[in-house]
This record gives sequence, C-alpha cells and structure tokens, in this order.
Amino acid sequence: MADNGFERKLTAILSADVQGYSRLMDDDEEATVRTLTAYRTAISDLVQQYRGRVVDSPGDNILAEFKSVVDAVNCAVEIQHDLAERNAELPDERKMQFRIGVNLGDVIDEKERIYGDGVNIAARIESLSEAGGICVSHSAYDQIKNKLKLGYEYLGEHKVKNIREPVKAYRVLMAPEFEGKLIGFDKKASNNRWIWVAAAAVIVAVVGLGIWQFYSRRPSVEPASVENMAFPLPDKPSIAVLPFDNMSDDPKQEYFSDGITEEIITALSKTPKMLVIARNSTFSYKGKAVKIKQVAEELGVRYVLEGSVRKTEGKVRITAQLIDAKTGHHLWAERYDRDLKDIFDIQDEITKKIITALMVQLTEGEFARILDRQTNNIQAFMKILEGSGYFGEDKYSEGMKCFEEAISLDPQSAVAHGWLSWAHLMNVWFGPSATRKQSLKKAFELAEKCKALDDTHGGCYGALSHAYLMKRDYDKAISEGKRSVELNPNTSKYAVNYGWALRSVGRYEDALLEYERALRLNPLDKAGPLEHICTTYNMMRRHEEAIETCKKVIELAPRSLPSYINLAVAYIELDQMDEAREAADKVLKINPNLSLVSLEKSLPYRNKADRDLIVNGLRKAGLN
Repeated sequence: MADNGFERKLTAILSADVQGYSRLMDDDEEATVRTLTAYRTAISDLVQQYRGRVVDSPGDNILAEFKSVVDAVNCAVEIQHDLAERNAELPDERKMQFRIGVNLGDVIDEKERIYGDGVNIAARIESLSEAGGICVSHSAYDQIKNKLKLGYEYLGEHKVKNIREPVKAYRVLMAPEFEGKLIGFDKKASNNRWIWVAAAAVIVAVVGLGIWQFYSRRPSVEPASVENMAFPLPDKPSIAVLPFDNMSDDPKQEYFSDGITEEIITALSKTPKMLVIARNSTFSYKGKAVKIKQVAEELGVRYVLEGSVRKTEGKVRITAQLIDAKTGHHLWAERYDRDLKDIFDIQDEITKKIITALMVQLTEGEFARILDRQTNNIQAFMKILEGSGYFGEDKYSEGMKCFEEAISLDPQSAVAHGWLSWAHLMNVWFGPSATRKQSLKKAFELAEKCKALDDTHGGCYGALSHAYLMKRDYDKAISEGKRSVELNPNTSKYAVNYGWALRSVGRYEDALLEYERALRLNPLDKAGPLEHICTTYNMMRRHEEAIETCKKVIELAPRSLPSYINLAVAYIELDQMDEAREAADKVLKINPNLSLVSLEKSLPYRNKADRDLIVNGLRKAGLN
C-alpha cells in the first residue's frame, strides 16, 4: 500500500472503442444504440470467459482488465472474430467495428476502478489499431510473443500524451499464415545502447552495400499530394504495381519480367478488399523514368510497388520495394536470390508481404485463393508468361501457340485453358472469317474445361460470358459475367465484358457502372471503356453525351471504328446531317468493306430497336 492510501497493481488492460461511432449515430441513433448494446453484451461475456472483468463502459468505449496478458489478447482476438461474424449480417453502412488496444502496466485500483499511465497507454495503443484490428504495447508483446499462435507487425515508437517516453506498438496479425512471424524491425529492441551500436555496425557492414544498390535509383521519394490525385483515394488500400525492370542480359527475357509483374497484379486483384490498378495502365510507364509521386497522382493510389528481375541459367534474382506515396516512406524492400524453380514461392512471398504491409485482413480461404498458382510446372508457367506477353501486343496467333504448348506440358492448368479460350475469342473478332465459327466452338470448350479444372478462376467465366454473348444467349452471358467480376473484382476487362452483356439486354445504367469501374481500375487506358460508354449513351438516346464521349475516344484512338459509327448515329438522331456524313466517311476510310448486313448480324443486342438505331442511322448517313 502506497503512502497516499491508493493500492497499485500490475495488470493487463484492454481498451476498445467503435470506429466511426459519430457517423453511425448521425445516420441512425436508435439502430446504433441497439447494435452497440448487443455488441457490448457479447464483449462482456467474452471478457468473463477469459477470466477478466469489465471496469468501465462509457459511450462507445469498453475498458477491461485481466490478470494475464495472454488471456487479454486471446479475448481480444475472440472479440474481433465474433464481431466480424455479427457484422457480416449487417449492411456495409451499419457495420460496427471496434478497435482494440492491450497494455501491461501499473495502475491505481480504487473502488473497482483503475487509473493511471497503464490505462492511458492502452487507450493510445487502441487508437493506433485499424477497425476490426488489435494493437499491443511492447510490455504486452514481451509477454505473448512466444505463447500465442499469432503474428505481429512492429509499428515503431509513438508519443503518448502525458507519458514521458515514447511507446512502442505492435499490430496483431490474426491470419494463420502469419503465426510466429514478426514483420518490421524494432531498432531499439535492446536495452543496452552499446549492444545496439555493435549490432548496427554489423548490419551496416553486411547489408549496407546491398541497400545502397537497391535504393540508388531512387534515394528519396517525394510524397504525392492527395489534392492533386486524378481520383479520390478509396476507403481501402489502393496500389499500382509498376512493370519490373528486366535486368537480364538478354532483352528477349522481357516477357519474363513483365509476366512476374502481371502475376502479382493478378493475385492482388482477386480480393475486393483492395483497389488494384490494371496492367494496361501501369505498363504505360514501362521504360520511362517516372517518379512515384507522378504515378500515385495520375492513378489515384496510395501505394506503389516497383522492382527488377534478373534471370540467368536456372537462377533468378528479384528485388521489390513497396512505397507509401502519401508519406514517401518505404514500407519494405526485399531481394530474392533463388533457383528458378522457386519462382512460385517468391511470388507468394511478395504478395503476402504487400497484403500484410497494407493491413488487408483476409481469411485463410481468401489467402489460399489469392495464392492459387497457375501451374506447378515451371516450363508450362514460362509458356503462359510468354503467351500473355504476345497477347499484350495483340499478337493472338503467337499467344495461342504458347498456350497450346503450356497445356501440353500441364493439361491440368486452368489458367492456360482460360488464356487459350480468350485467344480463340479474339480470332472470332479479328481472325479470318473461315475459322471464326470453329474458333467460337473451341472457345466454349476451353472455357468449360477451365472452369472444370478451377471453378474459382475468373478468366473461365469471363471467356464464357463473352462467348455466350456472341451466341446471343443473354441470360448465361450475364450470369457468367457477373461471376467473373465477383471472383476478380479488380480486373477491368471483366468489368467491360460484363457491362457489354448488361448493355445488350437494355440494362444500361448497370452497364455504365461497370464501365466507370473499369475506368477507375485502368485510368490510363481509357479508350476501350469510353467506347462502350459512348455506345451505351446512344442506346439510352442520350446522343449529346454520346458525341462528347466519342470525341474523347477519338483523341485517344484516332482510328476507333465504334466511335465514328456512334458519332454518325448520334448526329443523325440530332438531325445534323453534315456531321453525320463526315463521320460515315471516316467509317469507310477505316473499314472500306463495311457492310450493314454483316454489321447488323454482329450487333449483340436483344432489342430490335437498338439494332435498328445503329443500322438505320448509318444507312441515313450514307452507308449501305
């Protein structure tokens, strides 16, 4: 007992409060109070189960104490799991997520209440947590680091009001794959200054040269301005993956470095909990000396990944660094020197580190789907990368050969079947007329095989959707298209294709939403989505907007045939004959063999009025 009469004790303190409580109350006070009451009861029950007690619960805050830090953190984890299940039943705008902080500290115990620095630090640690997450102090971390099946991320030191020394904080990583891992580097982990100095000297001696080489291209990063970004930052992590530099002596290995980049983009794109910029936009920076600031502002993202690939005989070296463009800080950097056969593991490690650094909370099943590999056969993998490189250059026949070789090497590769299906669909559009019917049949067969091999691969459904649209099976085109965007919510081409199916049955507003989403995901490759928006405006009889949008496309792609077709139609509808004839002349210059009979057969619209709008408009403009 202290001289002042107060009893002191060492205890584990859990502090929790609601993220965005004021907004929830503003939206609906009664619903918020009902949810808070139910959640408070659930939290109190769990505190009791883990041998703790609730000390106070003012407003949206809950304060509890435990005799054991292990019990406190186990309880915190169980609370977040329980509330996540409850939130899953609520609409997004009504979800109530708690932040939790845990500290081990000395407190004053008076009349069943606790006071002091230990409580204050718990509250400050809680404020560092994200919604649905948990943070712990260094004193708590020391007690649990080797006792629980959890991972941790060191968040550095933080000033705490009325506390003289900065407080170290750690984020708790609850996903199973992080068990036993510590991410980040506690530079002041040692209490002995001289031990730290000696260790620092060793670290500098061993890795200093490597770090200098890694960062020499960009010794400092100028922070991006949120106000100057082309798009508002979303309320979830947003990232652009720049094309990895090919550091190999052979320029023919360019497809390999490009392929590694695309693999990382594809993996990250599978979760709706992130916004991932499409390949077409990030690859516009390929070979250019651009600043991270410029990339972030032009694409509207907070995080940027860049790196390099060097491939030699049987070996591969990959470097990668993740940058927070908003602050200019490097979140992490790694260099991998491995055998080529380990390329899959390297990709998985990079993807995991990005997701961890951006604090994206994924379930074990979500992680498994994201890291699902294209193939376990390295030769087949190389052929897929080579074929996708040809695809990016519109060399579909060369790509087709590579995908066929990949399938011969690994007949169980769903991704190779999906790519080959898309290659045949491109042949339907752009190949010789004699092979189009057979290509459509092959596209169906390959897409169905793709789905049979892996029913979670969005490419299978995307290819099927487009194939069904070509066959005018609209219901199946829409259902398959919807599934493709559910599985790959960040893939802009699936959004465009799904929008195309929706537009074809007259669901114009829904189609526009998909096209706008595609533009956000692929902001530097606007021509394709804008062509579809232009066409949709015409279908909606919003001809002035169609003209305005088509002109934007033509600025980007001067030989855009769909844009001139839609311009001619829009001008006819607005009774501007001279402009309509001028647009029709452009159509014939681009495609002198255009036939209205053939065009009408290719128009994938269920409503005859929509087909007539295009065909009759072009006929009035002077085409036949």
